[in-house]
Amino acid sequence: MKLIKKAAEYSVFQRKDGRYAVRGNNKNWIHGEDKVSILQDEGLLKKPEPKAEPEPEPETDAAEETSDSEAE
Repeated sequence: MKLIKKAAEYSVFQRKDGRYAVRGNNKNWIHGEDKVSILQDEGLLKKPEPKAEPEPEPETDAAEETSDSEAE
């Protein structure tokens, strides 16, 4: 692993596959939300952008469809 940044509280490494690992000064690896927040603070991980919501399809009037079938 390649050392990317060493801070007072942790060290950030880049693995051979391009992913990042974070180790605290107590020699324990940091996982989960703590790791994500550290990588975002260092600019190594981008925050996910919210997905655009699909536009709702125009609703057809159910009353018109039933009245057409009753007329036949």
